[in-house]
Amino acid sequence: MGTTTLGGTLRSELEGRRIGIGDEVVVPAYGDSDVAAAVRRVGALPVFADIDPRSLCLDPASVASVLTERTAAVIPVHLFGHPADMVCLRALAQRHGIDVIEPAGGQWTAPSVDEGRRRQYAEFLSARLKGVIVPSVAAGVRHSYEQYVVRVPGNGRPDRDAFKHALAARGVECRVPVRAPLYRLPEFRADVWLPETERAVGECLALPLAGSMTRRELQRIVSNCNALGGLLMEPAC
Repeated sequence: MGTTTLGGTLRSELEGRRIGIGDEVVVPAYGDSDVAAAVRRVGALPVFADIDPRSLCLDPASVASVLTERTAAVIPVHLFGHPADMVCLRALAQRHGIDVIEPAGGQWTAPSVDEGRRRQYAEFLSARLKGVIVPSVAAGVRHSYEQYVVRVPGNGRPDRDAFKHALAARGVECRVPVRAPLYRLPEFRADVWLPETERAVGECLALPLAGSMTRRELQRIVSNCNALGGLLMEPAC
């Protein structure tokens, strides 16, 4: 679902539930800005909660810590193909009498051939990569691996950025999936500091993964990542 379509769908959903001026809506601080922007468009205030370090999705405990009498809803985001903890989030919402609004309507379709290949290739990478922290998958959860996001341990962003540049120099294209917490962006600036969000922003890196990749391409990613050893103490350029 594209950003424009997602924003329009969310706005309609929020308006349909009469959420607007004076209301607060809890959203993840880590991810794209379209969800928080949709909340702002209806006049409500996006309130940022931290993420679970394993799934990178909303942490129910952090959501609970930011609820107020003005909270009208929580919007979880199923990030990079890993679903948020909907069981805990729905239970929390029910206890506090607030809505849970899933951006994509919560419709998890049957796996496609491409998704099946991505999962198979993700398992190949996860079994062989060393020096990076591979994606974690919660028990009983289907990860679609829309992106294959690892963590580069060490001194946060300097090491992650150096690792990224070194991979690019070896012909492995990768990218930083989220460059800043939403509460640092000018349009959402808030006096907030969320530790797991900050850590993910500094450590996460999306490695190439597609259903059309060959075994040789996957092995090249493994070889180059492992050759770098996970930590590069040179300055990022």
